Amino acid sequence: MTDIVPIRRALLSVSDKTGLVELGQALAAKGVDLVSTGGTAKALRDAGLPVRDISDLTGFPEMMDGRVKTLHPKVHGGLLAVRDNPEHVAAMDAHDIGAIDLVVVNLYPFVQTVAKGADRDEVIENIDIGGPSMVRSAAKNHAHVAIVTDPADYALVAGGETTLAQRRKFAAKAYALTASYDAAISQWFSKVDQQELFAPVRVMGSTLVSELRYGENPHQKAALYLPNGPHVRGLAEAVQVQGKELSYNNYNDADAALELVAEFRDGPPTVVIVKHANPCGVATGATLVEAYEAALQCDSVSAFGGIIAVNRPLDGPTAEAISGIFTEVVAAPDADDAAKAVFAKKKNLRLLLTGALPDPARPGLTTRIIAGGVLVQERDNGEVTREMLKVVTKRAPTEQELKDCLFAWTVAKHTKSNAIVYARDGVTAGIGAGQMNRRDSSRIAAMKAKEAAETYGWAAPRTVGSAVASDAFFPFPDGLLAAAEAGATAVIQPGGSIRDADVIAAADEAGLAMVFTGMRHFRH
Repeated sequence: MTDIVPIRRALLSVSDKTGLVELGQALAAKGVDLVSTGGTAKALRDAGLPVRDISDLTGFPEMMDGRVKTLHPKVHGGLLAVRDNPEHVAAMDAHDIGAIDLVVVNLYPFVQTVAKGADRDEVIENIDIGGPSMVRSAAKNHAHVAIVTDPADYALVAGGETTLAQRRKFAAKAYALTASYDAAISQWFSKVDQQELFAPVRVMGSTLVSELRYGENPHQKAALYLPNGPHVRGLAEAVQVQGKELSYNNYNDADAALELVAEFRDGPPTVVIVKHANPCGVATGATLVEAYEAALQCDSVSAFGGIIAVNRPLDGPTAEAISGIFTEVVAAPDADDAAKAVFAKKKNLRLLLTGALPDPARPGLTTRIIAGGVLVQERDNGEVTREMLKVVTKRAPTEQELKDCLFAWTVAKHTKSNAIVYARDGVTAGIGAGQMNRRDSSRIAAMKAKEAAETYGWAAPRTVGSAVASDAFFPFPDGLLAAAEAGATAVIQPGGSIRDADVIAAADEAGLAMVFTGMRHFRH
């Protein structure tokens, strides 16, 4: 197996012409025989470079609107021949097949064609056949042939020769490209033709963005990938204005904050504070700074070292307020110069600008790895509207209680089960998350509200006169009664327990108004 292989003949066939002419000039200067196809050949000729058409190599014209041009033994023989195998060399001589030492290919823009909403015929025409075939042939024979699929690698072959180490890396990259390309095509066919949510074989591709400092813990390695093909713009493509590199936990927590604040993207100024992927304070207000201060008061202890997301461009006064305590990450659609200047003084604080917030109602699938398998489900985009609520108690909720119920319900949707959320006037009063029973979540949330009242000198906790949301039904009256003891006057829950009648009777006895949603929001 030869280490250094000189490039005597190169076959270039690219859809993306970035860097093509410069590469052609460099190779031509080294005396490399350039062979090309269609538009690629024209671009090289227009630059004054000598180039042979693929039909000159094969002795066969391009045909069928370019569908058939490189699928020929003189192409694939030149790519697949093992140069130090006497039988292969003899076959090349017998059939006048010339060796090809470098293939430069990128594929028809299938993903981009789908993304722009093209019709079926145009999408089909952008399924590349010859390109992937050449890529795979060259990659298989990487001992002798270099396959370059990324313009970022052009400089590595511009010198007119390649090393075995380079060719191995090129081959790995090439197979990743064809695998991802075929995955995108498979997904499109499953969605458009089969109308399948869960295809019999699930394939997907993604591209490495960066390796992270570490995973959930320092002994774990981690990386960030970006899905290939159409996807929702979010944290992976956010602009980091300042601050040190983000960790795995930073991304995970910031995503939880962003998904929750996106629920209010069309609402009033809203601030979400998250710690360990759970909200510890959510508030709306007349201004962002007012909303931040109210959210912080819900649980200022947990907010230390937390993640903040806002639904409006960040302004200077809000940035000043946030700077009052240690904060890991702030995510916002945008930020004005005053806000950036404030945060510039906090060198470790990361400011992420996401642009438009994601649509909380968007479809999609989520995955989770388990031992020996992968769990896939639709993302929880369920929305409860006022019209869906069913009053089940003797007393119906007031208008304000209904608003508080729906606000608390939205926050509970993004809180780990078992989740209990108290809210009043568009502000969380107490949040109980991730407990093994709902009664304890109720008590923890009430305890946090009591601590907040003591900290800020309020006459009573904000749970007094609040609405309380439960992400799933109350299996027993005890959790509901704990909420009543904390001062809640209205309850929103899915219903559906075999003991609903007992829970409703307890609510009536306590004078509570209660509505059923018919939908639960378990979050594990």
